[in-house]
Amino acid sequence: MGRAVEIRQLSSGEIQEAIDNAKEEMFNLRFQWESGQLEDYTRIRILKKDIARYLTVLRERDLAAEMVREESDAQ
Repeated sequence: MGRAVEIRQLSSGEIQEAIDNAKEEMFNLRFQWESGQLEDYTRIRILKKDIARYLTVLRERDLAAEMVREESDAQ
């Protein structure tokens, strides 16, 4: 999964689970890199970008919820 449009269709719980899985995979890839067993170096870059996309969507949702709260408080 990677495209922001696809990520926005997921629930916040699913996004958090995807972040956790990606971070775990990143951890394993770093161990492989240090031990000289890593074959696909581009996978690390892809995972970093995916994690950033997930976090961006979560932040967008937080900001949208905050705006709704501010609007409801102003009325």
